[in-house]
Amino acid sequence: MAKTGSFKDLVQARVRKDKKFAEALLREGVDALLSGDVETGKTILRDYIKATVGFEKLGEATGTQPKSLIRMFGLRGNPQAKNLFSVLGYLQKRAGVKLHVA
Repeated sequence: MAKTGSFKDLVQARVRKDKKFAEALLREGVDALLSGDVETGKTILRDYIKATVGFEKLGEATGTQPKSLIRMFGLRGNPQAKNLFSVLGYLQKRAGVKLHVA
């Protein structure tokens, strides 16, 4: 039987290879947050961050400690709006997309 990677590994590999998929994942994470599904939104964004910028560089860009960011997007994380919007602003800028609420 062929050995397969974990689902998260597959998603992260696809994000690295496919810009449209990466953009869709970012949008899906934000949509989940906006619809009230905070746990799913954080999980999606955590995978997106790991596959793109990484927590170290994101911390440098937002002025937030990487460990704080990891906790923020973890299972028990409860991000403050200021920190969350700082992260989302940077991720949009880095991805070259502008997300809007309608």
